[in-house]
Amino acid sequence: MRAVAVALALVSVGLTVILGQAPDAALRLQLTKLFPDAESFSPKGGTPPHVKAFGPAGADKQPQLLGLAYWTTELEPLERGYDGPIKMLVGMDTKGVLRGVIVTEHREPYGDFSVDRPEFAAQFKNKNIRDSFRVGADIDAVSRATITVTSASRAVRNSSRRIARALLTPPEPPR
Repeated sequence: MRAVAVALALVSVGLTVILGQAPDAALRLQLTKLFPDAESFSPKGGTPPHVKAFGPAGADKQPQLLGLAYWTTELEPLERGYDGPIKMLVGMDTKGVLRGVIVTEHREPYGDFSVDRPEFAAQFKNKNIRDSFRVGADIDAVSRATITVTSASRAVRNSSRRIARALLTPPEPPR
């Protein structure tokens, strides 16, 4: 009965979930923040683990892949902030451009001075994974917690590049 209610709620907001183990409601909301134009999401799976975001069907009548979402802690589990891992959900399009980052869990004692601030996550939107992700260069520290911000930035960079190497087609070299 609960599954039917969730399915109806999704249809009412214009989303469908591909059959299988659908993402839970909280994750669906987060995925929708990263991919507001998505019509459906796959169950999490694959190697490395990820969720696919799909848009409307293309000329081939198949849903178009908009991008991938993944947890930094599932790809870079040893990357730690000041007081442990920082769990972030990252969305990336099929060209290696980040759609956004959502910090979902951490134990940083100064989180409100660093990764909890909206400015931290906002600076990753539209960032290319080929960028350096260096605090002080193309990443703003936005706080006094440089260990945390540096580690979190490295986790986003490394997990995104790992996903891209495994799942995306590299761009054509310039001619």
